[in-house]
Amino acid sequence: MKFSFKNDYSEGCHPQILESLVRNNLDQQPGYGEDKYSLEAKKMLHEKIENPDSEIYFVSGGTQANLIVISSILRPYQCVISANAGHILNNETGAIEATGHKILGIENNEGKLFPTDIIPVLESHKNIPHQVMPKLVYISNSTELGTIYTKEELTNLSKFCKENNLYLFMDGARLGHALTSEISDLTLKDIAELTDVFYLGGTKNGALLGEAIIINNKELQPNFGFNIKQKGALLAKGRLLGIQFLELMKNDLYFNLAENANQQAMKIKKALTEMGFHFLADTYTNQIFPILSNELIDILSHQFDFYVWQKVDEEYSAIRLITSWCTPDEAVEEFIRQIRK
Repeated sequence: MKFSFKNDYSEGCHPQILESLVRNNLDQQPGYGEDKYSLEAKKMLHEKIENPDSEIYFVSGGTQANLIVISSILRPYQCVISANAGHILNNETGAIEATGHKILGIENNEGKLFPTDIIPVLESHKNIPHQVMPKLVYISNSTELGTIYTKEELTNLSKFCKENNLYLFMDGARLGHALTSEISDLTLKDIAELTDVFYLGGTKNGALLGEAIIINNKELQPNFGFNIKQKGALLAKGRLLGIQFLELMKNDLYFNLAENANQQAMKIKKALTEMGFHFLADTYTNQIFPILSNELIDILSHQFDFYVWQKVDEEYSAIRLITSWCTPDEAVEEFIRQIRK
């Protein structure tokens, strides 16, 4: 039997969600997200972000959320600023570009964006009206490299975006892991206050599928539902998403699952650090990127699934290990044991 550290959605959903879906299967409810489960889930989310004026929409996946949000916000001549590691730039098959919006990529070793990264982009796009207009800053938390934003970093970025008439959009596919990281000082309330739009990802944290788009900027709220319907994202049986988020929000299940995934990853990180291995990035979430010899990678691949992320030189490469909400203890322990051999 091989253990997989490839992603955080190899398994199905948390049993509590599955049980609720079965238990409420024959309960007749209105469609298109007007069911009582979706409405109650939104109410709970409003309480957690402490902003009753935010608008909340459920969609099925992260790429879908990014596509709908960005295409609804931007005018045809406006563009997105993203770190080069950003999901929209590398893993969404040109979905944003297909809507007619250019992505301006910025190189950053941590996968994060700072005001100092964005200033040169704004300075180089002043040939009006001959260049696209930078209008939206896209960030991920946690990032595609497993790093997270501190409250100070996000506050500075938010202030910079407001001063420069830019929208700030946070991809939260792994937001649970960012918020429950042992070094995190951000809360959901902070994120709701500091971003124009963000989403809370369920797919990578215990749900069968689903992301909750949360629009905080009132200017961006009117008619957003039309965008969801037009892009084919409005589920007729919206209860499928509502039930899942309702269960995830109860008793902080969502955050407990993310914290468990982080803790499993940190066990591996600690063991590798003690053995003298280095990492591509210093992460404290469920994604870690140890640098191992190619020979050791070949040996480990017989018993574990993971991605070879980046070649460091002829002898060494960085691999990507991701722990999920239900990664078994024995998988972590066996990986550590094999490394120590």
